[in-house]
Amino acid sequence: MKAITVQDIKRNYGKVEALKGLSFEVEKGEIFGIIGPDGAGKTTLFRILTTLLLADSGTAIVDGNDVVKEYKEIRKKVGYMPGRFSLYQDLSVEENLKVFASIFNTTIEENYHLVKDIYQQIEPFKTRRAGALSGGMKQKLALSCALIHEPVVLFLDEPTTGVDPVSRKELWTMLKKLQNQGITILVSTPYMDEANLCDRIALIQDGAFMKIDTPENIVAAYDQELWAVKSDDMSKLLKDLRANPGVKSCFAFGDTHHITVGKIIPSALETYLKEKGHSDIRITPIKAGIEDCFMELSEAS
Repeated sequence: MKAITVQDIKRNYGKVEALKGLSFEVEKGEIFGIIGPDGAGKTTLFRILTTLLLADSGTAIVDGNDVVKEYKEIRKKVGYMPGRFSLYQDLSVEENLKVFASIFNTTIEENYHLVKDIYQQIEPFKTRRAGALSGGMKQKLALSCALIHEPVVLFLDEPTTGVDPVSRKELWTMLKKLQNQGITILVSTPYMDEANLCDRIALIQDGAFMKIDTPENIVAAYDQELWAVKSDDMSKLLKDLRANPGVKSCFAFGDTHHITVGKIIPSALETYLKEKGHSDIRITPIKAGIEDCFMELSEAS
């Protein structure tokens, strides 16, 4: 039995198609990532799978239970950490955890072993109000509350958005430990670099999946020639690269622009850019990452 089975799930908000017939499966004990930008449909999908929202059509099974017919059973055995911090701001760290434990007829003491590694990091601040916590500490508290009843499937909707790089790294270390305990994890993120930390990923854009596979297989399937380009004027460079007929696509990536090319060689492109007034030009062949694959797939869809 799969941990999650989704068949042709659709959801509209008026004339807006939020989900356009999504289908996928998640294996037990897997970290499965839903990777895509804001507004792609990630939160809508998570709310359907955690029984907080009804789909317009399609079916979804979580740990053997139908999300519509058996929603009460699902709520007992899944953990959900929404993208927006949704705990009680005026309650302390410890009080929030006690509330969530009591909802599921358990106690912090009974299931302390489940959250120990995470909760120990914020336990020195257990009397502090949740609203006064830093982003990383809020993240740890929310994750502790989602785990306190020993869920079999954990849903994390953009858990690292708005937190510092150290807290992001710590969270993924925690998720690997939870996976080793047999918990299935479905996580969404707009950060493409986090895709490589998942066993498999689904790239989502405008409510539709563009590809589902391992990060390694998705990158291996990329067949374009890819260069990173820099110059003294990066804003003008973007426009000039896109105007060159030998450049098939061009996107800004941090401090460089990534381009796919057709019938052009680096020396010819450098000459073209010098004629456009650029200096300190650097053109480097590179290997594709998940974000490059995402951009190629979105251009083709």
